[in-house]
Amino acid sequence: MEKGLRSKIKLRVAHAIGSIGVRMKMKLYLTVLVTVISFALLGRGQETKERPAGEAAATAATPIFTKLSEAKWDKILPDLGENSPEICILRVDPKTQATSLLIRTSKAIHVRKHWHTANETHTMIIGTAKLACDGKTAEIGPGGFNYMPAKMVHEGWLPAGSLTFITVDGAWDINWVEGPPTSADLSRTY
Repeated sequence: MEKGLRSKIKLRVAHAIGSIGVRMKMKLYLTVLVTVISFALLGRGQETKERPAGEAAATAATPIFTKLSEAKWDKILPDLGENSPEICILRVDPKTQATSLLIRTSKAIHVRKHWHTANETHTMIIGTAKLACDGKTAEIGPGGFNYMPAKMVHEGWLPAGSLTFITVDGAWDINWVEGPPTSADLSRTY
């Protein structure tokens, strides 16, 4: 907006407010004050609450706060019993199905060749993982990051006690190339 036009509008608004009687000004101020207080009180009823990890948000606009100690973990490979890596789904976007999750290991394991329909990222929280794909091998330690394009076949070696934060930009799935890991893959290193 041009500077001159803005000045004219301000003058007209100031003139209009100035020509309003004292009673009208008080009513206007009270109306604005009541409106502001009403919105403030409405907002208090919608305070966010902590959710246990693993409880997905109802809507994309709902914030989630989680504690690792309250995470709900499920076995990824139930046939391995207590040695199975575990998964905790932190959030699933209701529109895109993009998923944020954690995976932890109680035993070292070779995660056999597999792929995902969506793009995937790994961020190591605890431990150092070895990842292999497309003829390349890399190690990522705590804070280390990796990106895997959708449908790229990859495999990994996770140490005992590891914790990995993973995101996928679509629904979480896992497609095994040569079958899922077995007890023979436990404690296997690269």
